[in-house]
Formats: sequence, structure tokens, C-alpha cells
Amino acid sequence: MVGIRAADRHRQCLLERASATARIGIWSCTLPEERLTWTNGVYDLFELPRGSLIRRGGTLEMYAPESARQMLALRAEAIATCGDFNFDAQITTAKGNQRWMRITATVDGVDGIARRIFGMKQNITEEKHMAERMRLLAQTDVLTGLANRSLFNARLEDLHGQRNGVPVGALVLIDLDDFKAINDTLGHVHGDACLIKAGERLRHCAPAGALVARIGGDEFAILTDGRDHVDVERLSTTIIGAFEHPIQLGLQQHRVGASLGIAMRAAQDADTLYRDADAALYAAKSAGRGTWRLFSAA
Repeated sequence: MVGIRAADRHRQCLLERASATARIGIWSCTLPEERLTWTNGVYDLFELPRGSLIRRGGTLEMYAPESARQMLALRAEAIATCGDFNFDAQITTAKGNQRWMRITATVDGVDGIARRIFGMKQNITEEKHMAERMRLLAQTDVLTGLANRSLFNARLEDLHGQRNGVPVGALVLIDLDDFKAINDTLGHVHGDACLIKAGERLRHCAPAGALVARIGGDEFAILTDGRDHVDVERLSTTIIGAFEHPIQLGLQQHRVGASLGIAMRAAQDADTLYRDADAALYAAKSAGRGTWRLFSAA
């Protein structure tokens, strides 16, 4: 008997060490008593003292509301069918830290009646953060930190907000006046600095909820939120006024103006809205630059 107990302790020790290395904890819950059992890995994930008393209601309060709702629905279905599920949940630990964990669950049953649900919980917080960083990099202009052409196109294609719930109100296309001269005479280092500062000014001028993007060399765009009223005349004059102030490049100040073309979303598709704004931008440039035009079909 002593040898058997020693072997059991050794196996448990190996399990705990392997679980800690993989940031995985093993859990089980008896049914219908709802009595929980955790390995150290789960205690560590929730940042609770190892071996402390755990009650399912208390741990459930540590789930983010939406994660709790989804997990409870999946759990109820698995218990009803003696099935299983996998789910990524967001929690706030006992020490107040935000974490993500991956839950795997399987239900044991006797004669179709669930008696136990058990599985693993794994800390995937870093994995989630890495995925979010990769997503942001894929949608961000590296130079200016604004949205890039890819994100701009995706938002423009969802013109009426059917996918993300944010319809476009107006499309503002912005070209920098005399930027080529700066790039050619001062070089790309100062040219890049000029673009960065131009992006900062546009971000400062844009209304809350608007998407500000760099869509080309010295081409920028703003997509306003269609759920909010935006005074496009005021927005345009604010942007043009912001570019009346010279930009510090090295030891000298240089003036870089802005020309704007604006089109309002109506019943047209995304391509047509872009063409309308582009036509308005062409009209603004033809008028002498440093001004704005609103597209009119008349």
C-alpha cells in the first residue's frame, strides 16, 4: 500500500509539473452537486491560493459577463447531451489582472445522465495579445500609425455598417499640397517626418469615431461615423486651417497645405462614393488648392 501511495504521489507530481510547464490546469466538477476540484495550474490561472476552498458561483463571478454567458450556454448543452466543448473565456483574476483562458470540457454520464464534467484550463493571455498585435499591425500604416489602405478599404466596403454596425457618414479625401517639393528638396527623412505630422493634425481634427487613414504616399482619408451628425463644412475648414500653420522640419519651418474632396453616403455603393469624393478633390485642386469641395451630382 505504501508503494502504491508513493507511485500515486509521483504521478500527481509529474502531472502538476507538466501542467505548469504548459500553463495548463486540470479541473473537474461533480454533477449535480457542483463540487469543484482543481489542480495547482487552475488556482494559479485565477491567482487564488493553492488548495483554497473554491465554489463555482464565486469563480463564475470572475468571468467577463459575455464570456460567462457563452460558457454557461455551452456547458448546459454539453451536460444535456453528455457532450463536450472548447471555449476561450476572459476573466479577471483574484488580483485584478485581465486574462484569457482556453477551456476544454467533457461530460461523463451514466445511462445518459451527466455525473461529472471535467477538462483543462490553459492560460492563453499572451497568445491573445500577440494575435491582437498582429491584427493591429496588419491594419496600421507603419509610418504614421493611422489606419492603412487595407483597413480603409474594408471599412469603406462595409458602407452601410452591415458587418461592424458602423455606417459611413461622409468620405473625406485629403491630398497634401506641395509635398513633392519637400520630398525632392529635403529628402525622404524630412518627407516622412512631414507625413507623420500631417497625420497627427488630421487625427486631431477628425471627429470622434471617425477612421483616419493614410491611403497612399501623401494621400489621406477620413470616414466619419454615419450615426453621428458631422458638419462637413466646419470639419473641412478646421482641417485646412490646421495646415495653414507651418510644419517644423529640421531647423526650418515649411508650409504644406491640404486640398479636400468630400462625398456624403446616400444610396450609392462604395466604389461610387469613392469616385464622388475623388471628383470633388479634383475640383478643389483645380480651384487653386488649399480649399475643399463637396460632391454634388447636379
